[in-house]
Amino acid sequence: MWIYPSEQMFFNAMKRKNWSPREEDMKFVVPIHNMVNEMAWKHILRWENGQGGECGGPKLVKFEGKPKEITPKARIRSWMGYTLPFDRHDWVVDRCGKQITYIIDFYSGQPDPRYPEAPSFYLDVRPKLTAEGAWLRFKKFMFD
Repeated sequence: MWIYPSEQMFFNAMKRKNWSPREEDMKFVVPIHNMVNEMAWKHILRWENGQGGECGGPKLVKFEGKPKEITPKARIRSWMGYTLPFDRHDWVVDRCGKQITYIIDFYSGQPDPRYPEAPSFYLDVRPKLTAEGAWLRFKKFMFD
């Protein structure tokens, strides 16, 4: 179960990060933020599918925003002409006592021509390249 920040908490966090939030925008920003986090979690659950069921499934232990740290994959994509992500998070998931780190690059997505004013996001979610992460990536490549 997620516990999301209130509009006031989110506003205060943005101010602490030296952004220029407007309090009246929070009623729009916070639900979008929450929706994007739900998208990220669904991607992680796809990676975790079939693992950890014996202990109730994966659980989010912590997450850390790293907006200034560009992942090697994002950097290489930028050399090929793609935009850099607007944010990056590392989420640590507990799977039956084993901690797995997932890297999430957040990009602005392509607008839907039917709803051009609606926000659009693309999330590149993958396990960090550790021994376990490499194994997960290999299995996905071979069997998905």
